[in-house]
Amino acid sequence: MHPGRQLGVLGLVFAVLYLLVFFAAGASGSWRDRLEPKLGLDLIGGTQATYIASQAGGTPAPDAMEKAREIIQSRVDALGVSEAEVVIQGQDTIVVSLAGEAKEQLKSLGQAANMRFRLLTGVTGDVAATAINPPSAAPSAPASGAPAASGAASAKPSGGASGAPEVAKSAPTGGQGGGAEAPSPSVAPSAAPSAAAPAPTASAAAPAPVAPNVQALRAEIAKKVGPAWAAAEKLTAPVDLTTDPAAGLPFKAFASLTGEEVNALDPKMQFNVPTIGCQQLDQRPNGAIDDINSEVVACYQGAKVLLDKAEVVGDDISEAAPQLDSTTNQWVVSLDFKSEGQTKWAGLTRKAFQAGATEPCYIAASAFGSQGEVHCSVAVVLDKTVISAPQIQAVLTGKSQITGDFDAVSAKQLADQLNFGAIPVTFQAGPAQTITATVGSQQLEAGLLAAAIGLGLVAIYAFFYYRLLGLVIFLSLFLSALLTFGALVFLGRSIGFTLTLAGIVGFIVSLGVAADSFVIYFERLKDEIHEGRSPRSAVPRAWQRAKRTILSANAITIMCAVVLYIVSIGQVQGLAFALGLSTVLDLIVVFLFRHPIMTVLASTKAFLSPRVSGLGRVLRSSQTEEPVSSRVKEA
Repeated sequence: MHPGRQLGVLGLVFAVLYLLVFFAAGASGSWRDRLEPKLGLDLIGGTQATYIASQAGGTPAPDAMEKAREIIQSRVDALGVSEAEVVIQGQDTIVVSLAGEAKEQLKSLGQAANMRFRLLTGVTGDVAATAINPPSAAPSAPASGAPAASGAASAKPSGGASGAPEVAKSAPTGGQGGGAEAPSPSVAPSAAPSAAAPAPTASAAAPAPVAPNVQALRAEIAKKVGPAWAAAEKLTAPVDLTTDPAAGLPFKAFASLTGEEVNALDPKMQFNVPTIGCQQLDQRPNGAIDDINSEVVACYQGAKVLLDKAEVVGDDISEAAPQLDSTTNQWVVSLDFKSEGQTKWAGLTRKAFQAGATEPCYIAASAFGSQGEVHCSVAVVLDKTVISAPQIQAVLTGKSQITGDFDAVSAKQLADQLNFGAIPVTFQAGPAQTITATVGSQQLEAGLLAAAIGLGLVAIYAFFYYRLLGLVIFLSLFLSALLTFGALVFLGRSIGFTLTLAGIVGFIVSLGVAADSFVIYFERLKDEIHEGRSPRSAVPRAWQRAKRTILSANAITIMCAVVLYIVSIGQVQGLAFALGLSTVLDLIVVFLFRHPIMTVLASTKAFLSPRVSGLGRVLRSSQTEEPVSSRVKEA
């Protein structure tokens, strides 16, 4: 055996681990700050958010609430092993608690994440657009005074290494824009339409039945806005304020409507009335544009857009994954569609690519190429937000990408939302609040002090009983503690692992497992010497026999930890993770330190001394008694 090699490998393990601790991504601040582990709710407190169901039709069903809790729990778990608590309170409330300051992370947890892909059929606002009418209408020039849109998004087969076609290129800035104000003869509002929108062919179909409560709310709105209601009902296209700012005066009363009242209006009225602005549209209740069978109105880059029914939805996606595009060096979300979803997606992009041959649609004026090619846009809609609206430049049948102003965190967040599915209940997020620790720093210090005292007593007993071998025990436990602490700090930054009181219990239990392995090895060594072998030859012999027992005992502990981690949640899961992690690290110390150092000590004079080695009575008896092998040979 070459003990120097094992000790060198252990030194390399320490060097790599602590380089990651001090210099890996996320390490910042002073040296002391970089050595601080991430603590859990019970030790440092955290942030708590409440999500209240706002579903139409009364209290949601219990199974729908449980499904929503499971999806939110999955989203939390995707952030890392963070010891989060996700519980249902009452019949319509879910409470989420995360350790530390986590208000930004909590913002999107209750988001429904309903993904819709809709053909863009109308645009109004400060975005120059050109109407494409089936089948022979030529593209018209953008309205006078409206700046041409630059850098129009497009969707076509990309030239990246993956060969995946793009779905979107625009930054996810949907929902921008201020509230609408009443126009005056001299000043046009900022959301002035730049082109008149043609009525889509869907308008010829019979209108969908209106629920009685919506009819009642519309009647109240009609009384509130007065004569403006009759004027709005007559509109068949958006009012063009670029040529006549005073044309918006009859609709001034609509600027006073709330988001809930705007939501009750017909989508065409929301789109055509110029004094209904993006601020009002953004204030509509959650789920306002989730209906896949109807047209909807949303905001994108400060403009109101009219979107056709959703022909492709989030359920048609089989897998979503964050990916760094090698061509643009930008983060994207790669999409894999189910077989049926792939057919739907190909049909939607074919319709858009045919440039309005069968239905009207809109494209950005700057999208015209040198040969005059024009294609329609498809909006990628997440809940109430238009992430992007690319112009489709090819029929897309394979993998696709959602691109935009993503970073690694936001791309992963969107991919997780799509993978875990949409929440079946619509929630209104309550204010996030700070919660205090249930154990606190004083109790943590007291617990760590008690653990240190216990570890000190174990070291004293080991020195008293094993003497020189007690030094091996002490150094092994010290190295295991350093490895465990380094792993704890690094995993806290990389996967969000937080240390709770239950986790501390897991680490302490693992020390007992480590101490057992010492007893197995040293008592096996005594047996070998008692049988007549010299200490030097007894060390490798004892190791070979004790190794199997040590591996079996630790393997059982690791399997128990894995099973407990899989079947449990919350702090019990943290205990299992800590127990399994520390047991694995102890095995590393056993093989890379304990056995090599014992091989080195076996060659020293101190190890051969009964008073120093700790083998004591066994060595004395082996030096005075005739070896067993000799007695057997004489017999």
